[in-house]
Amino acid sequence: MSELHVDMGYCSDLLFRLLKIPSPSGYTDQIVHFMGDQLNQLKVPFELTRRGAIRANLKGELGSPDRAIVAHLDTLGAMVKGFLPNGRMRVVPIGHWSSRFAEGARVTVFRERGPARGTILPLKASGHTFNTEVDAMPVSWDHLELRVDERCHTSADLEGCGFQIGDFIAVDSNPEIVNGFVNARHLDDKAGVAALLTAVKAVLDSGIALPVDCHPLFTIFEEVGAGASAVLHGDVSEMIAVDNATVAPGQNSSEYGVTIAVMDSTGPFDFHLTRKLVRICEAEEISFKRDVFKFYRCDAASAVEAGNDIRTALVGFGVDASHGYERVHLDSLEAVAKLLANYMISPRIFTRDKKEMGPLKGFPTQPT
Repeated sequence: MSELHVDMGYCSDLLFRLLKIPSPSGYTDQIVHFMGDQLNQLKVPFELTRRGAIRANLKGELGSPDRAIVAHLDTLGAMVKGFLPNGRMRVVPIGHWSSRFAEGARVTVFRERGPARGTILPLKASGHTFNTEVDAMPVSWDHLELRVDERCHTSADLEGCGFQIGDFIAVDSNPEIVNGFVNARHLDDKAGVAALLTAVKAVLDSGIALPVDCHPLFTIFEEVGAGASAVLHGDVSEMIAVDNATVAPGQNSSEYGVTIAVMDSTGPFDFHLTRKLVRICEAEEISFKRDVFKFYRCDAASAVEAGNDIRTALVGFGVDASHGYERVHLDSLEAVAKLLANYMISPRIFTRDKKEMGPLKGFPTQPT
């Protein structure tokens, strides 16, 4: 077994700091600066794309073919769609999530003159007024409104207070930890970000040399589909996405270990890279399960769709009630961090992958 030490105190502290920073897709500049500060503290060099995706650089004994591990900084959120005559606002989601989980949420509205606080409510929110009509309200974004904590009782009041169509809305995370369970919104994927950076710290603290260069990547548009489409370069031959594994009936994901996904809605992940991750878990005695996700995509899909010919895999931390009021156990994050750290120090899969195009000789085979 390896001599890597995963600092879960660092992981937990980092996760709570990440959860306090609003970062709905499209409004991620603040969290990009925060991540830059964390990488600087670890003395890890990095660079940014024009829009702010981060590619960090961990030097290895060989420079090519590189590896990458990706987690996303952006979260679900909402946006102001319109003004209502009663001084409330219509909202639409950023990313795919049910309006069921928006009801009652405390939020921040980012307007030009400064942030404002408010609450997302059903159109009929008072049982004292609407009686049983409250229970009959459909689950739909068209049946919600945003009440801001300002003296706004008409649409003109909203305009006078500086609100505009297109203002970003960030939903409070409200993190709480109980018996090792972290309850919060936006664990997808800030828990993955924390686990990845904890793995980086473990490798740096160990002093173990990496066999090849590795690039921790932090993307900012995963929740709306763009993700890792622009942060890679041609030398990367294999990439692991780190995201939530859905703990739910009909799934095989682990709430206390790492889940290695074999396939999601975009198709199977790479056979050889996935098998390598399984072998690492077995060798290092890391608790793991395999799973298949039917209604799911991750940064791996956007990377491949952008034209990158890379082997991809997906590892997940167990999340209950994904895209809602989520919960993860720290044991699962520890297992993910251990797997990622051991992957970074492991030998590369195939020497042949150094070339984008090559002969049949050296090409791998699968069991028959």
